[in-house]
Amino acid sequence: MTVSAASSSTATTSSTSSSSDTSRTTLSSTDFLQLLVSELQNQDPLNATSVTDFINQMTSYANFTSQQSLNSSMTSLAGSFSSLVTLNSVNYIGHTVEAKSDTAVLSNGSATFGYSLSSAASNVSISIKDSSGSTVWTGTGTGNKGANSITWDGTDSSGNQLSDGGQYTISVTATDSAGTSVLNYTTITGTVTGIDTSTSTPSLTVGGIPVSASNIIGVTS
Repeated sequence: MTVSAASSSTATTSSTSSSSDTSRTTLSSTDFLQLLVSELQNQDPLNATSVTDFINQMTSYANFTSQQSLNSSMTSLAGSFSSLVTLNSVNYIGHTVEAKSDTAVLSNGSATFGYSLSSAASNVSISIKDSSGSTVWTGTGTGNKGANSITWDGTDSSGNQLSDGGQYTISVTATDSAGTSVLNYTTITGTVTGIDTSTSTPSLTVGGIPVSASNIIGVTS
C-alpha cells in the first residue's frame, strides 16, 4: 500500500511538473521548494540525502532567491537612472557644448574641433576625412599643453568649398621632442538640439552628431 501511494504521489508530482514546464520557462521560489520536498518524499530510504547535501541545496535556494531580488532591484535602479540621465540632459538643449568626439557636421561653412595634450608638443599634424574615409584636408595645429582648438573653414586641400551637412572626422598626431605621443583626446563643439532616448543610454544631439552625456566636458554658452 505504501508503495502504491508513493507511486501515485510521484505521478501527480510529475504531472504537475510537466504541466508547469509547458506553461512557464522560469523557476520561481515556490517551484524550488516543491522540488526539494519532492526529493525528500521520493528519495531512496537506503540512500537518503545527506545533511550536508540538503544544507547545500537550501543554500542554493537562498542564493537563488537573493539573486532574483537583486535582479529586480537592479532593473528598477537602471530604469530610474536612465530617467534621471534623460531629465538632466534636457538642461543642455539650446546650449553650445564641448564634447569628446572626433566627428562633426559641416555647418555654415565651418566645423570646430579641439584636442587635449598631456604636455607641450613639438609637432602637431591634423587631417580631416569625409564620411567615406577620404582625406580632404591636412595641416598643422598648436602644441600647447592642455586644450587646443581648430576651426576648419570647410575647404579641401585644393581650396574648394565643401557643402554643408557632411560629416567629417578629425585625426590628430601630437608628439613631443622625443617622438612620444602626448595626445589625450579630441573634441567637437556644437549646439545641443535634442535628446535621443531610443537606446538604453540616452545621447545628446550635438550639431547633428549623437554624443553620450558622459562625454560632455564643458558648456561654452
